[in-house]
Amino acid sequence: MMVLTAAVVLPMVKDAGIDLVWFGIFTVIVVEMAQITPPVGFNLFVLQGMTGRDILQVTRAAVPFFFLMLLGIVVITVVPELALWPVQWMVAAR
Repeated sequence: MMVLTAAVVLPMVKDAGIDLVWFGIFTVIVVEMAQITPPVGFNLFVLQGMTGRDILQVTRAAVPFFFLMLLGIVVITVVPELALWPVQWMVAAR
């Protein structure tokens, strides 16, 4: 779905003045959050199949990781330089 909507969303993001690298990092984290969010989190079903555990047990185990990603979203929204620092460091090292 991200590939299909990128052609429409990216020009709007660029015109809004949002850094495209930051937006890419933000998008990846949000998509990963969706992958571990019940009831249709794909990664939860994969883990359930791999471990043979109940889906509720797998979901409970994934909750701390969801909140860590949520914290990451808050941090990079408040301080966007944190998400862009590794990229700037790599460009400066050339």
